[in-house]
Amino acid sequence: MQLPTVSRKRAVAVVYVLAIFMQAMDITIVNVALATLARQFHVTPQETDAVAVSFVVSLAVFIPASGWLGDRFGTKRVLLFAVAVFTAASALCGLSQTLAQLVVFRALQGVGGGLLMPVGMAMLFRTYPPAERIRVARYVMIPAALGPALGPVLGGLLTTDLSWRWVFYVNLPIGIFALVFGLLYVEEHREPNPGRFDLPGFLLAGLGFSLVMFAISEGANHGWASPLILTTGLVGAVLLCALVLTELRVREPMLDLRLFGNRLFRTTTVIAFVAGAAFFGILYLFALYFQDALGMSPLVAGLTTFPEAIGVMLGSQVSTRMVARYGPRATLTAGLLGITVLATLMSFTSTGTNWWVLRVIMFFVGVSVSHVFVVGQAVAFTTISSASTGRATTLYNAIRQLGAAVGIAGLATVLGAFSTTVAGIAHPDLAAYHIAMRTSAAIALIGAAFALTVKDRDAAAATGQYTTVREAAAADGAAERAVLRPRAVGEAE
Repeated sequence: MQLPTVSRKRAVAVVYVLAIFMQAMDITIVNVALATLARQFHVTPQETDAVAVSFVVSLAVFIPASGWLGDRFGTKRVLLFAVAVFTAASALCGLSQTLAQLVVFRALQGVGGGLLMPVGMAMLFRTYPPAERIRVARYVMIPAALGPALGPVLGGLLTTDLSWRWVFYVNLPIGIFALVFGLLYVEEHREPNPGRFDLPGFLLAGLGFSLVMFAISEGANHGWASPLILTTGLVGAVLLCALVLTELRVREPMLDLRLFGNRLFRTTTVIAFVAGAAFFGILYLFALYFQDALGMSPLVAGLTTFPEAIGVMLGSQVSTRMVARYGPRATLTAGLLGITVLATLMSFTSTGTNWWVLRVIMFFVGVSVSHVFVVGQAVAFTTISSASTGRATTLYNAIRQLGAAVGIAGLATVLGAFSTTVAGIAHPDLAAYHIAMRTSAAIALIGAAFALTVKDRDAAAATGQYTTVREAAAADGAAERAVLRPRAVGEAE
């Protein structure tokens, strides 16, 4: 039997979309089951934090090595290896008989997860030229947004009606299909000169990022003055400082920090950090707010969050048109300002607010987020060479992952600082949630300030907004005084 024909570009996009959806959904779907896990294994809810933390720490160890591994052994081979590891680890998580086993297998999941995003992104952007990245980004963003939003809904249903084990087993059909499809259709890409493995960089990055991520993730739970948090955070920070000094002196570094000399990549990576902090912080905060302050069940809270994914799907179509007409600077700024306004509006809601008002706000959060992530990710690598793409996606994802952790930890700290303490236990009230929401709005506003520094001419090859690079430079310099001219269809260069 002859297999159906699938284009090289479409094959890469399909595998990437499936892998990202699986990983993105896994993060939030597991969180829903933590309370059940505590009862299942007869431990305190705080002890189940290790299930989430082991995954995050493992991600931090393997993200830095992903770019070199893809260049050296081939992006197809490494990506499918990552999918296989993640899928197999999901099955092992579902079969776990003790909490210790589950923590170990979640760490194994993190190995696959740490390789999935950077290697898959490098493969995607090597396959699609800059002029096509905006178009493909609007489809790629859908699973990245749908996964976290669908996770709480599906997790609540599976945990309630079946078993907590199914929050892991649900990854199996997705992972197996992605693996088989990738083996059949995805073509290999290997850089001819990947360079030597930077062992000092790998050790410093792995240890430094993992310790910092642990401190950030657990700081709100243990207290920022805890000796454990202070020690891990300080040692991690020292190791990362040593990493910077080491990588700037190495000819072939694990993390190529010299890429920050590229203006567009530097600016969009900073925006990814700040936007990740605001967005993932908001998802964390609003999920707690809906259940803790407004009294929703986990399932209803998940359904109230879900319109955010619909907003991303629709907003992705709008953002691609907006960036073609107005450029990345205006599009990114508008998205971040939208998040600022919506988080502020949410801070004025209360127990008397109609729940449909909350869902409308979540929908427009998704619309705003799509303008930031679709455009930012699509243009970030416009001026990065194919040879440097693997290391650039590694650096970009490491910074974005750190931003997400910082956002969640920061808002959790704000929430705890303004909560009412009864018998030594913090109980967040409406005022505490409102302050945390305004903090998330302030974070997004900082991102909007960075977005204003984006130079539209740098991303001209990706957006197709201008006729020539010379025209883009002239328009960019006159942005404050004139309307930028879109390229007319069929207009000659």
